[in-house]
Parts: sequence; C-alpha cells; structure tokens
Amino acid sequence: MAESTISKFKSVMKGGGARPNLFEVVLTDFPGEAEFDADEFSILCKAAALPASNVASIDVPFRGRIFKVAGDRTFDTWTVTVINDEDFKIRKAMESWMQFIAQYEDGSGAVDPNDYMRDVYVKQLKRTASDIGATSGGGLETAHTYKFYSVFPTNISQIDLSYDSSDTIEEFTVEFQVQYWEPSNEEV
Repeated sequence: MAESTISKFKSVMKGGGARPNLFEVVLTDFPGEAEFDADEFSILCKAAALPASNVASIDVPFRGRIFKVAGDRTFDTWTVTVINDEDFKIRKAMESWMQFIAQYEDGSGAVDPNDYMRDVYVKQLKRTASDIGATSGGGLETAHTYKFYSVFPTNISQIDLSYDSSDTIEEFTVEFQVQYWEPSNEEV
C-alpha cells in the first residue's frame, strides 16, 4: 500500500504544483494582410486551455452484451479569451483572418489550407526562472508545451457594450478548429 502522509505528498509535489495563470499562447505566423504583433497577442491572450484528449469508443453488440473497442481520436474546438485594447489590434487581426478565409461580400476566399491554417503553441510555465533550458514569459522556464496543428478561427464572440460596465475592460473569445495537437519539445 502506498504511503499516505504529508511528507510523501510534499516530496511528489514538485515546484509547488502547476499554476493555471502561468501560461503563454504563441502564434508567430499570421495569414492575410492584417497587422499582427505576436508578442502583443501573447500578452493580451488572457485565457486559453490545455487540450482535452478524446478517443471515442465503438459499441459492438455480441450475444446480448456490448463490447467496447477503441475508435478514432477527435479534437475539440479550442477557445482563447483576448483582452481588447483601444486600437482593437488583435480583434481586427482575427476579423481579417476570417475575412481572408471567407469574404463578407461574396463568400470567396482562401481555398488552399496552407494559406489560412497556422500552428499555435500553448506553453505551461514554471514559477521559477532558470538560466538553463527554454525560457519564456519574462524569464520563466517552460514546464510543458503543446503544439496545435493547422488551426483557423471559426467564431469571434461579440463584445457586450453597456453603460453599466464602467470598471471593466472589454474582452472577447476566439474559437479555433484544430486538426490535431501533440506535446512538443520545440522551442518557440
């Protein structure tokens, strides 16, 4: 039986535990002609998610019982929340990306997936800085990185406007379709 003490817990809780507020989203290459600053996006990206892992099961009936076998892997829609600045720089860039994919006026747009899909990285950061290894986010060391392959936006949320909202900053979400993701050792 495994030892269940505070001392044992403390010995396996390396670094004090991963913190959900220590992350960075990296989108370095941007399609279309929008003005886009990757550093500003990383800073203004207020919320994101590490990916869920889904392998569906297939039910196979056999003599009155259901036998479950592994099915295909699926990848959920991925959503980020962005703080809006007064220049609307990131929102304009995301709108431009969607315009590049499908024009407002006639529905034409980019047809080659290589033209409108991009790779994105989500980095979970450690609380400690290091002189060795990958660093990011003001010198914080990267604990783990995921690479999302061939993403593109499919929804930019509305921004609610109200006279009642006097002490908040606007934010919006962007939903991306993801072809697939995997843990990554790339330095970005």
